[in-house]
Amino acid sequence: MGKTTKDQLGRIVAQETDSPVPAVILVRPQLGENIGAACRCMLNFGLTDLRLVAPRDGWPNPAAEPMAAGAVDVLNTARVFDTVEEAVSDLQYVLAATARRRELEIPVVGTDDIGPKLKGLSASGLPTGILFGPEKAGLTNADVVLADAILTYPVNQAFQSLNLAQAVNIFAYIWANASLPNIPDVFNPEISDAAERKDLTGLFEHLEQELDNAGFFFPESKRALMSQNIRAPLTRAKMTVQEVRTFRGIVKALAEGRGKARIK
Repeated sequence: MGKTTKDQLGRIVAQETDSPVPAVILVRPQLGENIGAACRCMLNFGLTDLRLVAPRDGWPNPAAEPMAAGAVDVLNTARVFDTVEEAVSDLQYVLAATARRRELEIPVVGTDDIGPKLKGLSASGLPTGILFGPEKAGLTNADVVLADAILTYPVNQAFQSLNLAQAVNIFAYIWANASLPNIPDVFNPEISDAAERKDLTGLFEHLEQELDNAGFFFPESKRALMSQNIRAPLTRAKMTVQEVRTFRGIVKALAEGRGKARIK
């Protein structure tokens, strides 16, 4: 594949404004053909930011280009990440395209509401994105807790199987078909001060490390679930940069205080 810069790709789609468009994040995708088809769907509706997390067959994948059907520039500018945390690190609002998770207290939004909301965030210059899981198993709870909300499609409950590219196509259409909301503040007037995902991830790791030192994760078999229950509400809180700093200062102070108590 030839090399295409992000600036060159930006000229492929005529944009009315310089507002960011949602990133499409394919988590551990398996088939290159599905990645290529997803690129075609994206470009049809003006989405150009493709991010791949640990694609099974590596990247670039020659099977992707034929299915892209001319949208190879989206393939050429795709970014590859090792983890979901890295892929969403610069985003301030993230969706997870998956079925409702009753074991996780994460807000669920429908297709009627999310388009205008994303358009409003974009108009405010805020970067957003959506996670799609691998073809066979979908997103894990560990992936979903990194999202602000779950997006569900009104699919037939008796047959809920969607191809990955089809799922991307539905979202791309929702984005393109949506209008800006009539209300000025569709999210949070203070969102410009929102912490980036990399800051939240740093907080998660800091807090969980100190909890681990204190013996909190017991029994070991429940570590993953306990970690998810820690991360979900903190993500949902939409913390600002200063709040994350303050929270990390609290964690540090508690840890140092515990260490001093042991010394005494």
